[in-house]
Amino acid sequence: MQTTIPDDRQARIAALGYAYAAQPQERTAHCNLCGASVLVTLTHRDRYGYPAQAAACARCGLAFLNPRMTAAAYGRFYDGVYRPLVSAFHGRLIDAQTIQAEQQEYALDRAAMIRPFVRGAGLRAMLDIGGSTGVVAGHFAREFGLEGTLIDPAPLEVEQARAFGLETITGLVEEHDFGARRFDFVIVCQTIDHLLDISGTLQRVRDLLTDRGQLFVDIVDFRAAYLRNWSVEDATKIDHPYYLTQNTMEAYLRRAGFAIVKVDYAADHLHVSYLCRLAPPSPDALPDPSAVRDLFRELRYVQNGPRPK
Repeated sequence: MQTTIPDDRQARIAALGYAYAAQPQERTAHCNLCGASVLVTLTHRDRYGYPAQAAACARCGLAFLNPRMTAAAYGRFYDGVYRPLVSAFHGRLIDAQTIQAEQQEYALDRAAMIRPFVRGAGLRAMLDIGGSTGVVAGHFAREFGLEGTLIDPAPLEVEQARAFGLETITGLVEEHDFGARRFDFVIVCQTIDHLLDISGTLQRVRDLLTDRGQLFVDIVDFRAAYLRNWSVEDATKIDHPYYLTQNTMEAYLRRAGFAIVKVDYAADHLHVSYLCRLAPPSPDALPDPSAVRDLFRELRYVQNGPRPK
């Protein structure tokens, strides 16, 4: 069951002239989390009205766009389409300057969560993956005495980040060569849902961390999103290749070699944050099969059942 897109919103999105269906796309035959090949198509359109299909793995419940745009197409998307599209959806200007107040509030809130674990831990070098305008990395660098490096694919946002005294890299973390560099603290804030290869990126993050290193990462909880909207379609969007639940995210972390130190539900009731340290990988970690069955049952009910009053 998809919420009807209001006419004015539909007109704003159409005015952008973005031809999503014409973008180069690629289809995957295997789940990025567990490697299984039985995939269940969940949706055929996203919240913007684009013909974007989301699927879920029948074995572990990971949801993702399939097919999805190529890395090059996503690079062009973030270069000039992403912020105008989000602005059109919400009916207000959302750009590299207007989002900074919201990012500052987020930085203060998440700093309070990690403070007991980061302050005084002897951490020095920080990498912010998908760091946008640098507000969060800049705040963490100042509060915790860290040397910050930021990587993001959006040039206009990276330009803003330089004002915080951060080293900046324009690009995708999946493609950038960091050479022999290592970091004590890696943060992936409101970004992991945007990645093209979560499994590979988490493994790379582990390799980039020093022995005492820590990881902060948060997700948009897919279950929270479709229950809030009472629509699976309205919980999907072309800017998120992946749709994570607590069960799938925690399996990803265990498989990649991270132990969860702290879990926090954000004040928006939508995001879930994790602070992690290195641990031996658990390559067979997966959500419990009963949880996966319950997920598919709930998805079908949301698609077909009456919205709670």
